[in-house]
Amino acid sequence: MNDSTLQAQIDAATAYQEFFVPALFQEWAPWVVAAANLQPGQRVLDVACGTGVLARVAAACVGAGGAVCGLDANPGMLAVAARLAPDIDWREGMAEALPYPDQTFDAVVSQFGLMFFGDRLQAVREMLRVLVPGGRLAVAVWDSLEHTPAYADEVALLARLAGEEAADALRAPFVLGDKQALKALFVTAGADSPSITSHTGTARFPSIRAMVEADLRGWLPVMGVNLDEQVIAHILAEAEQALGRYVTAAGEVVFASPAHIVRAAKA
Repeated sequence: MNDSTLQAQIDAATAYQEFFVPALFQEWAPWVVAAANLQPGQRVLDVACGTGVLARVAAACVGAGGAVCGLDANPGMLAVAARLAPDIDWREGMAEALPYPDQTFDAVVSQFGLMFFGDRLQAVREMLRVLVPGGRLAVAVWDSLEHTPAYADEVALLARLAGEEAADALRAPFVLGDKQALKALFVTAGADSPSITSHTGTARFPSIRAMVEADLRGWLPVMGVNLDEQVIAHILAEAEQALGRYVTAAGEVVFASPAHIVRAAKA
């Protein structure tokens, strides 16, 4: 990877950390950590750690006597994560081939990454492989797009103004909303007694422009979609009407953000 490519990934990851983490992801980290029942002194792996919001909360739970590793396929995400928490062991790698020996961790957690793995079944098997017997697994995924109407409206806007490739990039996080299919995935992978708890979070952006621009300049490039500035300007202008119903009296964009947390153990 050349320097310019890495810098572009770091820029996208920086935007992700600045906009998406406080707006969408931060509130979920304590719920995922609670689902994994993390205890002081444990060894924890965060798969698809992104810029590390979940790993940082996990590190606070296990304390100085524990250890947290964060793994991601995106070097830009890891660069930002390492800048924010240099004491965590950040490593580049794929969820389908975790670079750790069998039975390395007491708990494995993953927050909003499973949807993007090329082989989800193999990824869950790998998470189980690196767990000690009886170790805990906690994985969060977004509910379906139909249950998240603000993003459904934005997807429709992107499809109309930027095409299906851009719209699909925004659809991608919402493909594992079917709880029966989700549970079946973990059963097939060999997880012991997987259960699913659903929560409804609250997404909160300072404005429509902030929300949509974060997707156009932060999320879409992470997914390999880069739009022309003229297209971005057109989408931002149209978004004011398309998403207007989610704006509060204070001017913020606030909407329900439902997700599922899968809890399981290693037999």
